[in-house]
Amino acid sequence: MSQPAQLFHAGPSPHIRQPESTRRIMLWVIVALLPAALYGVYLFGANAALVLVLCTGFAVVLEALWQRMIGRPMVVGDGSAALTGLLLALNLPPNAPWWMCLIGAAVAVIVAKGVFGGLGQNVFNPALVARVFLLISFPVQMTDYAPPAAPFGTGAAVDAASYATPLAAMKEQLLTSGVLGPLEHGFTRLSGITGNMGGSLGEMSFLLLLLGGAFLLVRRVITWQIPASFIGTVVALTGLMHVIDPARYADPLFHLVTGGLMLGAFFMATDYVTSPMTAKGQLIFGVLCGLLTVVIRLWGGYPEGVSFAILLGNAAVPLIDRYTMPKVFGSTRGKPAKEARA
Repeated sequence: MSQPAQLFHAGPSPHIRQPESTRRIMLWVIVALLPAALYGVYLFGANAALVLVLCTGFAVVLEALWQRMIGRPMVVGDGSAALTGLLLALNLPPNAPWWMCLIGAAVAVIVAKGVFGGLGQNVFNPALVARVFLLISFPVQMTDYAPPAAPFGTGAAVDAASYATPLAAMKEQLLTSGVLGPLEHGFTRLSGITGNMGGSLGEMSFLLLLLGGAFLLVRRVITWQIPASFIGTVVALTGLMHVIDPARYADPLFHLVTGGLMLGAFFMATDYVTSPMTAKGQLIFGVLCGLLTVVIRLWGGYPEGVSFAILLGNAAVPLIDRYTMPKVFGSTRGKPAKEARA
């Protein structure tokens, strides 16, 4: 008579209950983003505040309507829709019209998240899907950046002519002359740190975004692997190219303080749903995003590459997870656990 197989007994999950909830995590991320968002309002005035309110409000209302329409439980109170709307607003020009906020919110919460099954089921970052959709569909409005006009309330310049971002000015100089020249509007590295430049509403303050990212790391809302490998890859590659040809390639500090690198590395590439699950996978994902960002910025058609890089990285996440997940207990190299027991 054969001996009965020994079984591994385990209680029903969850085995360890964490105090964190989806709502608390979303709240921490929103809190981390608020300094940069408020600084954008300080620089650009009431129009920027309106963009923040409209994008956040539209995202919450549209998600509630979508969940009611398809008959799913109403979970809009978990804060994910509000965070998506806030991130969308921070990726738009500070003078974006109301209808662009509405279309962007609809694309983010319905097309990029709702049709995939809601929070936890989407493949791509919803706010970035909306940003890229708007950029391709309405390129004129999406690149109509107003100059900053501090202090708050004097924002007459918001209605003035468009203002090239430092990355766009760099791209134009390279296309026309093949070398870097003085960037438009007297841009300096200090201008990039203080936010005295053209760009999206949420990418104005390098320091406040860095502070928000540090807050999330301290709260353990995110881990260091993705932002460190993302930013480190951009710094390493742009530094290498700058050493090889300083007349054509800007230094790493320029790439750090301009565009959406800090916003993307700390607040969007680290999205739980659309990033790898393991630490090793997160390092690979961050390096991939950094590499794609550099390729697009230095040799691509668009001056900014963070959004496209993260979305392409999102597409590679299932493959990264497949090859970085720990082996199942009992399995051997090349064989699943069932075959190993046999």
